[in-house]
Order: sequence, then C-alpha cells, then structure tokens
Amino acid sequence: MKRGSRPESAPGTVDEYIAHCAPAARPKLEAMRAAIRELAPEAEEKIAYGMPAYSLNGPLVYYAAHKGHIGLYPLPEAIEEFKERLAPYKTAKGSVQFPLEAELPLELIKDMVRARLKAKAAHDNRH
Repeated sequence: MKRGSRPESAPGTVDEYIAHCAPAARPKLEAMRAAIRELAPEAEEKIAYGMPAYSLNGPLVYYAAHKGHIGLYPLPEAIEEFKERLAPYKTAKGSVQFPLEAELPLELIKDMVRARLKAKAAHDNRH
C-alpha cells in the first residue's frame, strides 16, 4: 500500500520510483527528470538515499516525491545562489519544496542544474 506519494519499497530504477509514486506526482517527476537529463545527459542516473539521483564525478542533484510536494536537492550552494528566486518556496539548507498543486518552475530548476554543472566543472578543473 502506498504511503503519501513515496514508493513503499526501495525502487531499483528511476522508472520504478516514478511508477510507484502517486499519479498526481508522476508528470512533475517526469518533467524534472527530463530537464536534468537534457542538461546533463552524461550524468549517471540512479537511486540513492531512496530517491532519483544524478551523479557526475560526485553528486549533482536529487529529487523526490512527498505527500504535498516535489523535493529538489541541489546541495546547499545552489539553494544559497538562488535564494531570491526560491523565496516563494519552502527551502532548507540543501533542498527546496515545489507544491504538487502548483506548476513546476522548470526554468528555475534548469538554472539550478546549470549552476551545479558549472560549479562541478570549476571544482573538477581545480583538482
């Protein structure tokens, strides 16, 4: 039995994760997935910490379905960098909540993924 919007048992793939989420969350999860894959096609897509995760020489971004929102976990630096644009949303140190009943701000999400890619490239070039 499903609890909220999250899958009951640990999914093995992102497809399984999305398929086991509440129907209302699925289109938003697919849109977020498509936006991330468009910008970071070389990133490894996997399940980490029980949610979809993208890795490119280390963590890039995560997302998850919750009872009333979709959570995006772009790490603390991205939350800080975009704090003004994220003002309408509930945020924490490394996460932002996008309400299920509202339209997903895909351009903002893409800008955050671009910023993460840029930060990772700069970090990778220093090491």
